[in-house]
Parts: sequence; structure tokens; C-alpha cells
Amino acid sequence: MEMESEERELKAAGAEPLAEGRCGLRIHGWEIESRKGSILKSIDLQQWEQKLQTSHLPEMVFGESSLVLLHMNSGIKIHFNAFDALTGWKQEALPPVEVPAAAKWKFRSKPLQQVILDYDYTFTTPYCGSEAVEINTEKHGRETISEESCSLHWEDCKEQIDVVALASKEPILFYDEVVLYEDELADNGVSLLTVKVRVMPSCWFLLLRYWLRVDGVLVRLRDTRMQCAFGNSANPSILRESCWRETTFQALSEKGYPSDSAAYSDPSIISQRLPIIMHKTQKLKVPGNL
Repeated sequence: MEMESEERELKAAGAEPLAEGRCGLRIHGWEIESRKGSILKSIDLQQWEQKLQTSHLPEMVFGESSLVLLHMNSGIKIHFNAFDALTGWKQEALPPVEVPAAAKWKFRSKPLQQVILDYDYTFTTPYCGSEAVEINTEKHGRETISEESCSLHWEDCKEQIDVVALASKEPILFYDEVVLYEDELADNGVSLLTVKVRVMPSCWFLLLRYWLRVDGVLVRLRDTRMQCAFGNSANPSILRESCWRETTFQALSEKGYPSDSAAYSDPSIISQRLPIIMHKTQKLKVPGNL
């Protein structure tokens, strides 16, 4: 009965599930798919380290996991993956967060050696998604144009994502959460990058979230939200809202908030306690065809 109800909701919304073996759906000109793979094996990690020119990667990297949103008429593809996120980390290269226990941290692979904290071990990334354009060609089917040459233009705007509307009792046609990478910072906190997607009859919405807690030292939250309404499926527009928040445990304690790390396990609950470092909203107008 539950499956029949889901099928009715999909049909009523003009949606259809992807072929067997794929997780996602097609709706109003969009193909939305989540892909989940296992943690990268050591040989793959070595290849990533060579490409990224680093000897440090998070404990758990889900290199085959991704979320892909493809607008089929224009070929515009918005997608999320761990490699591009870590490329952003490497390029931003923030200074390492000072921690009281730094002298006691050990290399995971070489337990007798002390950690040299000369890199951003939190894997903080400015990543807000990847872009590409897939075009149909007679010879090769779909070909992908790289992000550098596809020239998608995000314009700054004053519009905001309607969070209240998202809380309405509209049926959820598809929902998934994809973990891209995670590190427990040698049991001194958590560094986590995830992307969640929700598809409803009126729109799709996603949240890319980087969450960092260095116990007793720092809390950092970088959220990127995107929403696309289905009102004009031929030429839709995508709103992208980025908000970075950050503060120290000392600053939280001075404001009367708990200083115990256990009180900061859920970023959704405590996000409003964190001061805003950066906030901007942009819009991408998707053409019918490129």
C-alpha cells in the first residue's frame, strides 16, 4: 500500500523514479540522483594525495559518493563530490586551529611520531558545489563541458530562500543525505561534509553543510542552500544562499552558553548561537537550451 501511495504522489507531481539500480527521480525537466559508495581504499587515497599534492586526507573519504542535479534541456549540471570539496580545502589553506592537546596528537599511521600541525587538519572547505554542462552530440551522446569553460553566471541578489514554505506539509517525493567526508580529529571533535536533498511537487531544495567542532576551542558552520522552484520548468532559476558562522568556545561561555562539547553535537540546534562571518545570496538563470 505504501509503495502504491508513493507511486500516486510521483504521478500526480509529474515525476518518475530513475531506472532500477539508480536512486533518484525525474521531475519537471530535472534528473536528480544520489550515489553512495564505500570509503576510499588506500590505493585510491594515494592517487588523490598525488592529485591534490598533499599527504593528509580525512579519515573517511567517500570518493564515489555524489549528488547530481541535471537540467536535461540545457544540460546544466549541479553536482557535489568529495574531490572538488577537498580541492577547495587545499586552495583555501587556512592556518591550523591551535588546540591544547596538539602536543599529544599522534599520526594515525605512525603512532610513535607526534603530529606536526602545519596544515589545516580540519579540512575546512569553501566549496559550494560543482558545475558543468552536458551537451548531446550525434557521435558520442552526452559530452561534458568542464566547469572552467561552461561559464555559468551566478548573479548577486536580495531574494531569500523561503524557509517557511519549505516547512509546509507538502509531500516529499525524494529525500537523501550523502556524506562526502568525515574526520573525528583524533577524538578531539568532528569535521563533517554532507549534502542533503529534498524534492517536493513545487521545488527541489538542498543543503550542503560543512560542520566543525574542535572540542574546547572552536565551532565552525558553513552552509550552502539551493532551491529551484518548478513554476517555470523551461527556464528555471536557482537560488543559492551561503552562510558561514564561526565562534570559539570561550566566546560562547562568555555569553552564558554551555562550554561542554556535548552541548554542541547538533549544528541545526546551535547554529543561531554562532555569529555570521559571511552571508550572500545568488541566482542562476537556467536557459532552455545551450
